Amino acid sequence: MKFKSKSGGEASFRDALFLGLAPDGSLFHPVERPDLAALFRSFGEETPFTEVSAATAAALFSPELDSEAAERIAARAFSFQPVLRRLDEKILILELFHGPSCAFKDFAAQFLAATMEEFLRADARRIQILVATSGDTGSAVAHAFHNREGIDVVILYPSGRVTELQEKQLTTLGGNVHALEVKGSFDDCQRLAKEAFRDETLHRRLSLTSANSINIGRLLPQTFYHIYAMTRRGSLGERPTTVCVPSGNFGNLTAGVYARQWGLPVRAFIAATNINDVVPQYLTSGVFTPRASKKTLSNAMDVGNPSNFERLHEVFQGDVKAMRSVIHGIAMSDAKTRESMKEIHRRYGVFVDPHTAVGYAAAREYLKGSSVPVRGARRDEQVIVLSTAHPAKFLDIVRDSVGAEPPIPERLARCLALPKRSTVMGRDLAGLSRFLLDSFAK
Repeated sequence: MKFKSKSGGEASFRDALFLGLAPDGSLFHPVERPDLAALFRSFGEETPFTEVSAATAAALFSPELDSEAAERIAARAFSFQPVLRRLDEKILILELFHGPSCAFKDFAAQFLAATMEEFLRADARRIQILVATSGDTGSAVAHAFHNREGIDVVILYPSGRVTELQEKQLTTLGGNVHALEVKGSFDDCQRLAKEAFRDETLHRRLSLTSANSINIGRLLPQTFYHIYAMTRRGSLGERPTTVCVPSGNFGNLTAGVYARQWGLPVRAFIAATNINDVVPQYLTSGVFTPRASKKTLSNAMDVGNPSNFERLHEVFQGDVKAMRSVIHGIAMSDAKTRESMKEIHRRYGVFVDPHTAVGYAAAREYLKGSSVPVRGARRDEQVIVLSTAHPAKFLDIVRDSVGAEPPIPERLARCLALPKRSTVMGRDLAGLSRFLLDSFAK
């Protein structure tokens, strides 16, 4: 598989992985649309997640990653797997929070770290990972890359806009992991990261790359659990399936759309957002209007200018009608988010985090057909909601909404007792450049 930038330049998987952003400042997009339908059909109900991941990676990235390398990477990356649970006749939840940081981003971050380690095995250079986070990306990347040989990690996060637990997860590891607390929003953090990748001085003196979904090597492994979910035929049956994705920067949704292009039998997707609804608004109006993000309960989705919209725009060649035929946008308020957390606990005895609650509420809305155009009968349709984080990561919000506390996994409880270590900085590139050059320049 080759990758192209906005200006048309092409790169191999390895080059795209380590560059992060293309030289012209745009994102890398897959050139080919491989037909993997036969591969997907070959996966059975009992096929383990590591096998699904390794076989898909080898099909996409061979000969750069052959079958043996893909199997080594998957084995090193995944000591955990998704869990698909049915809530009722219409709605299932795909639990993606069983990794080390208790968030869905563990899957792609662990695979990316293991892949970089594989490629760097015979390379003496040291690289610097620079990543912006609105919450869960930072902790997933921190844990995936902690103490990896030849790699330093710098995480930009918005001060006061992540939960205490999210902050502790990315500020307590130390070692090769450096947390920068930016006095601004996630959009400021993302802008700073992009500016750093385009800066000539930093490019010349450092080996910068990214580990959030602007890096195609972090985004594509997110297809693996979309594919895995559709192999669980005993749980799904033969009914048409739509996937509901709680969406912020839209990497997770873009990954699902890619998998559908390759032959995954998903009927459609729901882009479930909070009030930061620039993509649902685009699907309604046909005009993409980025704006400053607003703070909500589902903080990882507080994104006013999602960078992966560039990739979605490319997939559908700028045709909003084509995008609208595959993606339904539904936005939810904080009040509805709280109501959904309470409803899920009351109906099913299940705790969910606010992002999953947004997805559940959007799935209910979609199935009712009250806020989106109905395309064919939904009588037999079912929706898989991606459950993106463990509810204990949002303890106060869940407790206030539900009236009870979810159990806290031991791996989360440990980090709460550790001291926070971060460097506070402003929103200007000059401050970030000084930190990077003073810390890592040769």
